[in-house]
Amino acid sequence: MPRILVKGCSGAGKTTLARALARRFNVPHVELDALHHGPNWTPASAHELQARVQLALDDTRGWVVDGNYDSKLGNLLLDRADLIIWLDLPLRTKLSRVVARSFRRWWLQEELWNGNRENLSTAFLGKEALLPWTVQAHFRHRRTWPLQFRGRAVTRLQDPQEVTRWLAQL
Repeated sequence: MPRILVKGCSGAGKTTLARALARRFNVPHVELDALHHGPNWTPASAHELQARVQLALDDTRGWVVDGNYDSKLGNLLLDRADLIIWLDLPLRTKLSRVVARSFRRWWLQEELWNGNRENLSTAFLGKEALLPWTVQAHFRHRRTWPLQFRGRAVTRLQDPQEVTRWLAQL
């Protein structure tokens, strides 16, 4: 059974790809955002998130996990994954997806995790907002992840068409 970790910043398509892979391999899909964000966007501590991830993965031999939270999870998932998929799409692609998705979620009042809903100010305004975070994370990941992933099985996909082709070839 595969153990796959799908990484990338907001708008890269982590959850979409992870869901497709979990269906294809008939294994559980674990979305780290759902484990991290409590009611009223209360973040899990490192200890809480690690415990939640362990619980989600321990009952199964295979899984597909999407998300990052490197500062809270360390190598917990990296060490357990058979394959890391790094969605390293162009920044303009990620930003256009984040904008469209945030507006859609706000307009439709979609519930995300644990009763949370996006609002436009937290998506677009301030240094903690999703849009500036995506820009910062894009460049940080390109700088740090090649070192972090060294010696591990990694597939780096760099445009949406490459993701589609890769998935079709499985």
